[in-house]
Amino acid sequence: INRLEPTAIATNELVRAKFIQIYEAMWTPSTGVSGEAAYERESRYFNRLLGEKEDLRKNCTRFSLFTAFLDVAISGLTLEPGTRAQAYLLSRSIAVDSYLDQQGNKKNKYETQCILTVSGYGELILRARCGQIRHADNPVIVYAEDGFEYGERNGNKFVNYTCRLPHTSGEIVACFMKITRADGSIDYAVMLPEDWSRLAGFSARQNRQWDNQRRQWVMGNPNALYGQQQDGTLKIDTGFLIAKCIKHAFKTYPKARVGRGTQLESQQVDEVEINDDIYGLEDGSSVNRSTGEVMPSQDTGFAPAPDTSAGVRVNPETSSSDAGGSDDTF
Repeated sequence: INRLEPTAIATNELVRAKFIQIYEAMWTPSTGVSGEAAYERESRYFNRLLGEKEDLRKNCTRFSLFTAFLDVAISGLTLEPGTRAQAYLLSRSIAVDSYLDQQGNKKNKYETQCILTVSGYGELILRARCGQIRHADNPVIVYAEDGFEYGERNGNKFVNYTCRLPHTSGEIVACFMKITRADGSIDYAVMLPEDWSRLAGFSARQNRQWDNQRRQWVMGNPNALYGQQQDGTLKIDTGFLIAKCIKHAFKTYPKARVGRGTQLESQQVDEVEINDDIYGLEDGSSVNRSTGEVMPSQDTGFAPAPDTSAGVRVNPETSSSDAGGSDDTF
């Protein structure tokens, strides 16, 4: 694998055969789509993304590119780009080893890996496939002119909503999504102004910069889509808010089963991972991700999926947690 060029990994015959085998075993019986058709489509999207993202092509290890591509088959999602993309590729700096410096302090050794990231739209599909939900309606933006009530009655969440046109103020006061669970019960995911104000604060801290003159960190600006005004108020982009609502809808739901090179945008804890064998390794052996060498079977698992925080280095020996930064993958 490590002798291949990044764009040659997906077109390698052995990789092609493995992708088709996985897809046909997991998804062809239910979708009717052949593994070969899925491979032809996803290999084109995969190499297109590598061509567009230099950091993936130049910095990510070959083995992580290989596992990310096979994880497309494991997830049954598509890398097709667009405003409602189900999954995409990101690079992450991951701690893979440790050493002692001259002072005897433990230091981590990092490498850049390619991670298949499942968007909120893709997660809706995963949750429906595994039987956690039947259906989820499109999120609804609530404006100041509308009638809106949200609460809990007899242990069940409820939303009373009335759309009152025209929306002359442009002031958004909530966003909600109706979810029908597998048992037919109804759940609601609701975001209020205090929720996206909190996320904007996380985003600003993620964008902080070091001031050499003052010798301290200086708070940055939140993602531009939060729409921060001169007076500090937020006028959040509606499409961005809808994506956030979907992303946060399943934070309290059970874990989703994903491959080792996959992360969910909404994940708070480590996801259940596919073991090494699905990647075609022998006898549960592990792989040195820097060299691509198959190692003795003393370590049979991959590192846990990384935290979703953009640019954050994750120690694979510890569980990831939602410290707030993970809310700004978008």
